[in-house]
Amino acid sequence: MKHRRIPKRRAAVAGAGIAALVAAGVTFQTANASEVTKTPAPETLSVAAAGKLASTLGKDLGADAAGTYYDAKSKLLVVNVLDETAAKTVQAAGAQARIVENSVAELTSARTTLKNDATIPGTSWATDPQTNKVVVTADSTVSKAELAKLTEVVEGLGSKAELQRTEGEFKPFVAGGDAITGSGGRCSLGFNVVKGGEPYFITAGHCTEAISTWSAGGTVIGENEQSSFPGNDYGLVKYTADVDHPSEVDLYNGSAQAITQAGNPTVGQSVTRSGSTTQVHSGTVTGLDATVNYGNGDIVNGLIQTNVCAEPGDSGGSLFSGSTAIGLTSGGSGDCTSGGETFFQPVTEALSATGSSIG
Repeated sequence: MKHRRIPKRRAAVAGAGIAALVAAGVTFQTANASEVTKTPAPETLSVAAAGKLASTLGKDLGADAAGTYYDAKSKLLVVNVLDETAAKTVQAAGAQARIVENSVAELTSARTTLKNDATIPGTSWATDPQTNKVVVTADSTVSKAELAKLTEVVEGLGSKAELQRTEGEFKPFVAGGDAITGSGGRCSLGFNVVKGGEPYFITAGHCTEAISTWSAGGTVIGENEQSSFPGNDYGLVKYTADVDHPSEVDLYNGSAQAITQAGNPTVGQSVTRSGSTTQVHSGTVTGLDATVNYGNGDIVNGLIQTNVCAEPGDSGGSLFSGSTAIGLTSGGSGDCTSGGETFFQPVTEALSATGSSIG
């Protein structure tokens, strides 16, 4: 049985560094000594700085925070809030505030309802901070009866959710980055990592669940040490051969992108994917903490959702932003001719769970 995965040659984790930028409100003295506070204009920020500021504001706002995203065109961090008081806090910190209807708690509750009442193969859902809704997607395999049930559940959630269709089929990919093969299957290497001073690499868990011994270029290079799928989608493989294992990602043009760290993405952030089937493609992060149901009981949670295309054989491959490792290709729908959407296992979670680090 073939799996859609990504090959491995050189994997790297790309992430975005973060630096908080804070702008203080400006106060002007009037002739009668009264004070008028002018709302500061939002600061233009790098993706890294926006991510850091988003984390800081999330803690400061608590329950008043309702999601954030990065506007790549204006280079502004947009923070959803529930009232004017929270909006002033956001503006004083240098971000752009947007008052929305649904809180994080309400959207989380909507996701719980979907999990309990609409767990249907061929569906996915993720919180979209730009629409302030949980966006539910049904692929082409969802039957008419299943779609009717899903529609009823989504409509029952009112303004907290919306339903859309995709012409493709959600399924794990097999291959990526540089190709890695075993037992008749092919995947892609994600990133080279270090554990206990020894060299390893990480790839997709649906790859390591099916294949235990890995080869590259006809040479056996590694054996599985840890695997997690479904639920998560990552696997840790220990190098058993004396081969080079640089911390970089193959760009398929004779060059490579060095990977120096791992990081968490921000909605709206530009990212790049490398895989053995379709090589290098770029796009944007469209959702976080996504749930996708690949069918046969294979449900994966906590994924990064993007509009970057991918195809079978790209599984396990590298998602990165500059020198920061972001994710491992899990699966999706569509292809690199017509386009599609793709889901990625967050690298930071995989590293933490396996006790490894980029290197």
